[in-house]
Formats: sequence, structure tokens, C-alpha cells
Amino acid sequence: MGTAALLRAAGIGTGDEVVVPAFGTIEMATAVHDTGARPVFADIDPHTYCVDGPSVAAVLTERTAAVIAVHRFGRPAVTAPLHALGRRHGLLILERAEPAAPPPDEVAQRRQRAAYLDGKLKGVRTPDGAGGHTYQQYVVRVPGNGRPDRDAFARAIRDRGVACHVPVTTPVHRTPGFRRHVSLPETERAADETLALPVDAWLTKRDMQRIVSACNALGGLLQPAP
Repeated sequence: MGTAALLRAAGIGTGDEVVVPAFGTIEMATAVHDTGARPVFADIDPHTYCVDGPSVAAVLTERTAAVIAVHRFGRPAVTAPLHALGRRHGLLILERAEPAAPPPDEVAQRRQRAAYLDGKLKGVRTPDGAGGHTYQQYVVRVPGNGRPDRDAFARAIRDRGVACHVPVTTPVHRTPGFRRHVSLPETERAADETLALPVDAWLTKRDMQRIVSACNALGGLLQPAP
């Protein structure tokens, strides 16, 4: 059942607020809007890229009716604190996944490639693989220092034949339909720093070596500003 339908089935609609992540696509905010409720944005945990329990708690009001946690990039959200909030405040806690995980054999190969990158990459922050990460996307952090380091890094490794993409170009709270003046520092930082590198099951050992070589050759982009 779709998110909007689940919210309606729980009696959520006009006059209610639903807490959603701003780091990701607009689908969750749109689903909330479609019920007549108002999406309220919470910040993310910088390790999981999913809504953060304390940030959710900070935006609760008497109108809050539900919280939507989206499992991001194949890394499950930490939901125990959210369910505790739900019990305490009488809130519906919905867990939603991104597109279906690959089959188990492909997940195993993705994890193998992710482990290789974890051990070889320098100068970038590799993803937190806890919680049964399926690596639907292998997302690294390219720390900024006042320059467009992530974007320069991406252009440089593409020039070296490595496919990569920015997983979230614009947080939802900065899009025209859902613009909000809210403080979401981890969301903003993640939008500026994250980059998805390939870990597809079809990649060969030579492909993986090329990814590492291209990335590690650019360590100079990542040095802190003096």
C-alpha cells in the first residue's frame, strides 16, 4: 500500500503534521501533502542518512500525527528511538524502503566490492556498513573546505572513466514546492559532500582497481583549508 493510503487509513489528514526526511526524494513529502497533512522536516543521522531520533523529537508539536523513516541507500534506519517516541506520544511510525534490494547473490557481490573500497580508498569517508547494509548505493563523503570539493572530485574521477553520481542534489526543504526556513545542518552537509561510487555486481577486479586509483590520486582536493 502506498504511503498516502497508509496515512489516510490511520486517519491522518488535514490539520495534522507528519515528520519526514528532507534528505532524499520528494515522494514522502508529496504523499503527506496528498492527504492534506503538512510535512515537517527533521534532520538526519550523518552515518545512516535517515531521520535522526533527537531531531524528530525536536520538531514534534501537538499536531504531529506520524513520523516516516526511509531506509536510505540500502542502510536501514535506526528505528528503536522513533518507535519509543511513537509509544510516548501516540504517533504512527512508518518505515519505508527505497527501491527493492537486489537479490541475495547480488547483495553479496556488492558487499564484497564495498569491502574492497572500504579497505583501499583514502581521503574520503566510506559508508557505515552496519545494520545489514545492502549497498544499493555506495555513498562516500568528500569533506568540503570552502571549495566545491565534491563536485570537483566527481568531475575528475569521471574524466578517469569512473561512473559516479550525486545521490541527493537538492534537499526537499529547498525545493520550490516544499521550501522551508529550517535548520537541518546534517542534511545540508550531506547534500554538499555525498557521492555515490559504483559497486555493481558486474564490475571486474580491474574496474574496482580503476575506481580506487582514480579516487586516491585526488587526495589533494580533500586537504583541510589552512
